[in-house]
Amino acid sequence: MVDKEEIKKQACQVLEIEARAVENLKDSINGVFVELVEVILDCPGRIIMTGIGKSGLIAKKLAATLASTGTPSFFLHPSEAIHGDLGMVTAKDIVVALSNSGETEEVIEILPVIKRIGAQVIALTGNTNSTLAENADYFLDTSVKREACPLGLVPTASTTATLALGDALAVALLKARGFKPEDFALYHPGGSLGKKLLLKVKDVMHVRERNPVVERDSLLKEVLFTMTSTQMGAASIIDDNGKLIGIITDGDVRRSLEESPDLLSLKAEEVMVVDPVTITADKMAVEAVKIMQEREINDLPVVNQEQEPIGMLNFQDLLKAGVF
Repeated sequence: MVDKEEIKKQACQVLEIEARAVENLKDSINGVFVELVEVILDCPGRIIMTGIGKSGLIAKKLAATLASTGTPSFFLHPSEAIHGDLGMVTAKDIVVALSNSGETEEVIEILPVIKRIGAQVIALTGNTNSTLAENADYFLDTSVKREACPLGLVPTASTTATLALGDALAVALLKARGFKPEDFALYHPGGSLGKKLLLKVKDVMHVRERNPVVERDSLLKEVLFTMTSTQMGAASIIDDNGKLIGIITDGDVRRSLEESPDLLSLKAEEVMVVDPVTITADKMAVEAVKIMQEREINDLPVVNQEQEPIGMLNFQDLLKAGVF
């Protein structure tokens, strides 16, 4: 039989050990860490991450994180490096080598060539007296008191610590570069993330390309015809100068029907909601989502600088565009 309580106890212990390992890394956020941020910011080349085994997997992840946050980076496999891929390294680059022991044979083997090429080496290692640490231009201590593995063999707390310190370095670089959401979106144009950060209201308006507009003295019957013909759930109401002064939604019509049996003979200005919330076409689509969610509305007029309605956003438009 499986001892369920023992399983829970072991799992919690793993989390506690790894949490302490990360907490202890605060000692590594020192003057060397700050200097490394400055060195990487000044690097005219790329940041090349390398490592093998579990450290290699962490190196791949950190390379991807750096690349997506404004620091050009890629992963170089040590075994492939000694068979020709070292040609990817230039004197302008910085090589970041990951090895908990600092004695990983494949990593140590490429160090002399990297030095000969002229690239700088940064070591992330748990052994400050290792060959890797001694031959690096800079090193960050990622040592842990113990692995979370009860056998003390499987890289667990050590890989977590290395990942966390690498993330700290990447985020510090992001902050130092003044990296903005728009910059992040530039590298993530696909999927919902890119759409949230890149799409503007004018882009989503193309979903319908319809602009239901009626004048203030139009009968409600005409308003309903306009809404139906444009397949929108609302219509913008304008004054004699073409300025937006109100909005009528299908919900407004239903509510008014309870109050006035002679509804269709009413004028638009008698039913409309005055001074509705609006948005301009140059705003981010995600801002429109926020407005509609906060106001609990399904339709949002789009206006120009002169407050003339140029379109209407529907919540379904934003849903279809993937702005969520």
